[in-house]
Amino acid sequence: MDTHVKAALKPAKPYEQNRARMLISCPDGPGIVAAVSDFLYQHGANIVQSDQYTMDPEGGMFFMRVEFDLPQLESHLAGLEQDFAEIADKFEMKWQLYPLSHKKKLAIFVSKEDHCLVELLWQWQAGDLDAEITMVVSNHPDMKEYVESFGITYHYIPVTPETKAEAEKQQLELVNGQVDLIILARYMQIVSPALIEPYRNRIINIHHSFLPAFVGGKPYAQAYNRGVKIIGATAHYVTEELDGGPIIEQDVQRVSHGDDVNELKRIGRTIERVVLARAVKWHIEDRILVHQNKTVVFN
Repeated sequence: MDTHVKAALKPAKPYEQNRARMLISCPDGPGIVAAVSDFLYQHGANIVQSDQYTMDPEGGMFFMRVEFDLPQLESHLAGLEQDFAEIADKFEMKWQLYPLSHKKKLAIFVSKEDHCLVELLWQWQAGDLDAEITMVVSNHPDMKEYVESFGITYHYIPVTPETKAEAEKQQLELVNGQVDLIILARYMQIVSPALIEPYRNRIINIHHSFLPAFVGGKPYAQAYNRGVKIIGATAHYVTEELDGGPIIEQDVQRVSHGDDVNELKRIGRTIERVVLARAVKWHIEDRILVHQNKTVVFN
């Protein structure tokens, strides 16, 4: 068996069968942490990690991430969700429950630049991305052989101005009900609202941090001509506003007048791949809560 395929078949860690995470956002007020903790205690769960953040104790929003163990978790899930509804209604909570044994399914969209895709595949193969990569979708055939060497299905869907609507229809049919997260790993096409809406806050994009100063083509050449001293990258959720969605992660690196355009591109690629992989990992680990156009990231 190919070694890449073996990586996809690693068994789940023993503790994952009985562990779950809960994400909560609600108006701040007294008693929230106590109510959640007591609920889990009354149901026989043991909290192994808990993080909280309030935007303002006086009328702001409150955010909470709780990770807990519960023996025979799978058989208790339906009851937990039903019983917690009463507490959620009392505190006006938006909440989700994520069992760790239910691995998130990922689709990676890519064009010709492969650095972000390669980083994700490396981290996935090493076990650093605890998810299933179910497919790679591309408007170019270039990386088909490489992706399939990992035992991952590669879908080549060419996109032209004339075929864009039909291509997007094919893409939606591929991912609909089959994946939990879509990753735009330097996918050089604008995603339509038809795909954004069913995957609200579940499509992650990566771009250079020159926006809006260096919009359009050849951003690194623009940056070089301006003599920038730092370059960076931003990972964010995709919304209908181009590159305007909630920011998940950013990073920068200092550069100098001695760095030419090719060196800026090389440095930029490194930052992009690291920032995107971090954002994907945090989403997979249920560390991100979105409020309006901002994120709270418990990392």
